[in-house]
Amino acid sequence: MAQRDYYEILGVERTVEAAALKSAYRKLAMEHHPDRNGGSEESVARFKEISEAYTVLSDDQKRAAYDRFGHAGVNGGGAGGGNPFGQGGAGFHDINDIFSQVFGDAFGDAFGGRGGGRQNHGPRRGSDLRYDLEITLEQAYKGAEVEIAIPTLMSCEVCDGSGAKAGTKPSICSTCGGAGRVRQANGFFQVERTCPRCGGSGEMIADPCAACGGHGQVRKTRKLNLKVPAGVDDGSRIRLTGEGEAGQRGGPRGDLYVFLSVQPHELFERDNLDLLVTVPVPMTVAALGGIVDAPCLVSDACDGKCKAAVEVPAGAQTGKTVRIKGKGMPHLNGRGRGDLVVELFVETPTDLTARQKELLTELAASLGETQTPRNTSFAGKAKRFWADILGGDADNPKETA
Repeated sequence: MAQRDYYEILGVERTVEAAALKSAYRKLAMEHHPDRNGGSEESVARFKEISEAYTVLSDDQKRAAYDRFGHAGVNGGGAGGGNPFGQGGAGFHDINDIFSQVFGDAFGDAFGGRGGGRQNHGPRRGSDLRYDLEITLEQAYKGAEVEIAIPTLMSCEVCDGSGAKAGTKPSICSTCGGAGRVRQANGFFQVERTCPRCGGSGEMIADPCAACGGHGQVRKTRKLNLKVPAGVDDGSRIRLTGEGEAGQRGGPRGDLYVFLSVQPHELFERDNLDLLVTVPVPMTVAALGGIVDAPCLVSDACDGKCKAAVEVPAGAQTGKTVRIKGKGMPHLNGRGRGDLVVELFVETPTDLTARQKELLTELAASLGETQTPRNTSFAGKAKRFWADILGGDADNPKETA
């Protein structure tokens, strides 16, 4: 059966450079990896084909031989009739070897690879876990200790992780001789793959542990007390070393990564270390000046009080901000705090009595243009706008019919 062209398999030109070649392989490997496609036979075959092509084209010598002699140049044929790259053809051992080399050990392990060619039957580090935790702004402000429940794989206590019934031990796999991998001839080259009998462990369990079914691990829910430091922000990540899934065959535990999200607050918004809050101000206080109370988050720095006095300058307008030093979020490393930024919102009184309306009418009549500068400036701009549209001058624009 004719083999497809390696360049065609990866969808690249024959002049492709190494960086573009690697990028094309990464994209195709992610798309067709068996673990992402339910382990279908089609995805397994496609992934092997992609990995084989990249194995050859990513090596300068092998690529040169392939460009000159085609598949025969890397499968044992070519000039001289010998394999210029030694036993095993193109050196293609296990599709996950090259996958791990391109994506990294952690990525290779996540898809069932061995990561850099490690033996599958040796101790293996447990998987890392992710836990999403939602906290309140108050917890982020003061810090907190939160109990979390983590579903995870733990080493079976009955068999001590061996998978074999108590008093027995696993035996060496007769198919692979304990190597965990078997070599299979495929045309002019050989493919080394995971042993189908022992699954790469190199061992067979004749009498499996009843507690874990021979897996050596059981799924349980672990409870942990997590200390959330003061000052964390939305998206912060806390790493707990050794709190991930149990390792296999005596390997170390993985890590636990806790990603924090901070709930929206009904009063405050956060801007880095500053806290923003909008405070309504009566019209009379805004006009005359005065003091209003602004809420703030309680901490030791607030002396147990949850409000701060805000001095409103006379003639304050909606949108004016007043900054109160040291009443914002604490710095994550404990050095200093942000500020509380208070935005003033001037409120117009409603449901006025007849006397109140009378007083406001007298006030309106007594106010001069210099006391309402924004209104005066706006009126002038409006007159000029109407004059440009309707004609005439700013003081006497023409009227429309």
